[in-house]
Amino acid sequence: MDAFVPSQPLIEGLDLSLTYGKRVILDHVDIEVMPGEIVTLIGPNGAGKSSLVRVLLGLQKLSGGRIKRKPGLRVGYVPQRFPLTSNVPLDVKRLLSLTLRAAPADIDAALAETGIAHLKDAAVASLSGGELQRALLARALLRKPELLVLDEPVQAVDFIGETKLYELISQIRRTHGCGILMVSHDLHMVMAESDRVICLNGHICCEGGPETVRHDPEFIKLFGPQAARVIAAYSHHHDHDHESHAQHDHKHHNHKH
Repeated sequence: MDAFVPSQPLIEGLDLSLTYGKRVILDHVDIEVMPGEIVTLIGPNGAGKSSLVRVLLGLQKLSGGRIKRKPGLRVGYVPQRFPLTSNVPLDVKRLLSLTLRAAPADIDAALAETGIAHLKDAAVASLSGGELQRALLARALLRKPELLVLDEPVQAVDFIGETKLYELISQIRRTHGCGILMVSHDLHMVMAESDRVICLNGHICCEGGPETVRHDPEFIKLFGPQAARVIAAYSHHHDHDHESHAQHDHKHHNHKH
């Protein structure tokens, strides 16, 4: 087996198809995530974003195509819906160790990194939307992921909380060097924090750097010209973040299969 080198994708989906009866959910989709890259999936409701994530993670069976993963790939996953039953008393530290035996020091470190060390003994049922998302992020970080997969990580979070969560996600990428695949509907934050944006509507409508995508006719057709204007208004605040990744982006976009 060839040795893994950083210029190879962590995960790659080739010609992926998913159908339910006659309904086509994914239509010949190609996708890859490189080490240290934030890739965001956007698209209308019912576009197949969560299905694509589940297929890549092996949680849903493909109808066609194939998936290549880095050997031994460690994945941290924050699903769109986390099943919590309010009648089961569960505190945050217990949530983190439900499916993974972790050292107390590692749990403390993950909670500190996500900004909720003070909530270690809090009941999960008492957390706000943003606090729960941070707890689930901490839980994913315990796996020491090379690939972090986040399906709508800012739902049920107010605007200020959204901004801080996206900043935390960027910080995690810088600290851990992991690749991040994120599903989101929040266009201006997506454009600010992503290296590459993939616009999905059953098939890939367009993909590329945030600036390229927001000018793409397919993006404008899906989201409307006002979306491109809103994004433009926000993007200049974050330009400095992207300069440090410019070299890194260029390398990715010239990547050939």
